[in-house]
Amino acid sequence: MELKDFIENFANQFDDTDASEITATTVFHDLEEWSSLTALSVIGMVDEEYDITLKGADINDAVTVEDLFNTVKAKA
Repeated sequence: MELKDFIENFANQFDDTDASEITATTVFHDLEEWSSLTALSVIGMVDEEYDITLKGADINDAVTVEDLFNTVKAKA
């Protein structure tokens, strides 16, 4: 599991946010397009791509995209 690939998969969950705006240090809760629906998309993406089940608390506890990546990696 690579951070670069995770960021790309994460960025693909957004329709209006340019992928170049999303980096490891992006505070994703602050993105204009971030919503509970996007959170559900991210949970689905992690389940499909990495076969890992994320909970809402995992997303709430993460601040940056890299924090979320580390959470997923720890569950692998």
